[in-house]
Amino acid sequence: MNAIQAQAMRQLLERQDVAALGTLHNGEPFVSMVPYALAPDGQGFVIHVSRLATHTKDMETHPGVSLLVMDERTPEVPPQALPRVTVQGQAQPCAPDAPLYAAAKEAYLSRFPNSQEMFGFADFSLFVIEPRSLRVVGGFAQAWSVTAADFVRFMGEGG
Repeated sequence: MNAIQAQAMRQLLERQDVAALGTLHNGEPFVSMVPYALAPDGQGFVIHVSRLATHTKDMETHPGVSLLVMDERTPEVPPQALPRVTVQGQAQPCAPDAPLYAAAKEAYLSRFPNSQEMFGFADFSLFVIEPRSLRVVGGFAQAWSVTAADFVRFMGEGG
């Protein structure tokens, strides 16, 4: 991945704040929507989820997940050419005593300040999705794979 591709990936992930989350539910794929923030230093994606949600139970049972972040649809861009990032990763609970918790919570609340109240609800908790690999599509004939190490390097260093 070159610097221009890395910058395009970073801009898309910073511009969008909602992803499709794919989990394994009773042996079948299950897709839901989650707001996300970027964890500091390229450590992954932060989500704040309710224990009542199917995807939370799924992540606790099988932490292998996928995220899809797509650019906003515009009339002049065919759907197949929409820039997007697909993440394959591991979802791990981020408990209040975890080293990353304070920074993850701050990242989430800086993106979603109206979520402050939900941090007081007992059934909500933070998860961090650590990427194993990513597939980035910048448009037609513009696709590349990103390793976890490259993601950390490009996102942690600011591109």
